[in-house]
Amino acid sequence: IVVFALPSFTHEMYLKALKLYLKAGVTIGAMPGEGGFDLCAIHNLGSEFCRHSNIFALETLPWACRILEYGKKVEVLGTKKEVDVIVSPKHGTTKDEVVTEVLHKLVGRLPELDPADNFLAVTLMNINSVWHPTISYGFYRNRDVTVPFDEPPLFYYGADEYTGEKLSKISDEVLEIKRVLLEKYPSLHLHSLHHVSEWMLRSYGDDIGDKTSIYTMLRTNKGYRGLTHPMREVQVEGQTKYLPNFRYRYFTEDLPMGLIVTRGIAELAGVKTPHMDDVILWCQEMLGKEYLV
Repeated sequence: IVVFALPSFTHEMYLKALKLYLKAGVTIGAMPGEGGFDLCAIHNLGSEFCRHSNIFALETLPWACRILEYGKKVEVLGTKKEVDVIVSPKHGTTKDEVVTEVLHKLVGRLPELDPADNFLAVTLMNINSVWHPTISYGFYRNRDVTVPFDEPPLFYYGADEYTGEKLSKISDEVLEIKRVLLEKYPSLHLHSLHHVSEWMLRSYGDDIGDKTSIYTMLRTNKGYRGLTHPMREVQVEGQTKYLPNFRYRYFTEDLPMGLIVTRGIAELAGVKTPHMDDVILWCQEMLGKEYLV
């Protein structure tokens, strides 16, 4: 079994590096499988190889966690209660539950690994692609990002009501993609694609102190306590200050491999996404890229 617990922009590099050493029948997947891991695997390993292997992807990581000492120690702030997983079992079998059992042995009893409908549902449900760019946009939208902070600001606990509403509206746009796709393709199944508010409740349950709205859930979720915006240290008059790190994976992964992918699917489906566009346009400016014109 091969598990990629890596930023999605590294998936192709690792698939190419491992290709010579993999044999058909292997179980290989990613957590999370952001940006269409199945398509990346087929492109790099070949459709015939993937057809005779088990390909899987988790919609998100099993935990909210952070590195304390690189390569040695992490702090698990919260374990999610449920996580969607899609397994494409090798040709001639339907035993995707066997893969799930192996994954449970690796990650533990929790989270419960719920079967997703397909890789498209996992791609569109990827929470990081909505959470990280939108919360960053909401926090910095009216700030001068060249003015340093005395200390790293809180990420989830620092979100305001506007950000909570923006997250909800972007999730509404994703659900509109779902509605249009199901209308065009009635045989398509996207039952596992939910609003982000439902995702929060399913993932963290009673770890959330106030379930009134997305805004209150972000600010009272035990799994998010203490997590800060990605920052870089700068020296100002002999004192250590902090500026936003727009080269962090919240931007370098969750924009091109996440929200941009969703935006592309929306365009193919003919769905307007003004709220998603607001976030993309701001994030790509901070990143120095141009995805949306």
